[in-house]
Amino acid sequence: IPPRFMSAVSESIRALTQRLLALEAANHAASDAQAHEAVRVAEKLRTSLAQFVGADGFTALLRRALALARAEVPMLQSAKVTPDGRLEGIQEAAADAGTEVEAATALTEHVLALLVTFIGEPLTLRLLREVWPDASWEEKL
Repeated sequence: IPPRFMSAVSESIRALTQRLLALEAANHAASDAQAHEAVRVAEKLRTSLAQFVGADGFTALLRRALALARAEVPMLQSAKVTPDGRLEGIQEAAADAGTEVEAATALTEHVLALLVTFIGEPLTLRLLREVWPDASWEEKL
């Protein structure tokens, strides 16, 4: 990640991102090998957040996160967010350039950072606990 972007996301958000992506990779390694971890994280958050901020609110959040991630991982230019808030094209974009981990990390980091910015750390952590109830969310963001 270029140095000018390093300060945009805190180390705790980075650690949380790694944990979420690892959880999704472990939970779906055998059953859903085609779906990308970042897509599964976004889909789980979409389902939960749509109840809280509405479908349009989540779509706007994901679009902004994707725009920020594109600044770090330009090959995400072909990825898009559909009108109903689904993420498409990340697998193809990242696979073509061999940057799947980098793309997934950048996108997920920005989704989490935006959540903390807009709804605050306590509510973000509560949301994550609801979406991933078996994971440990003890650290501060």
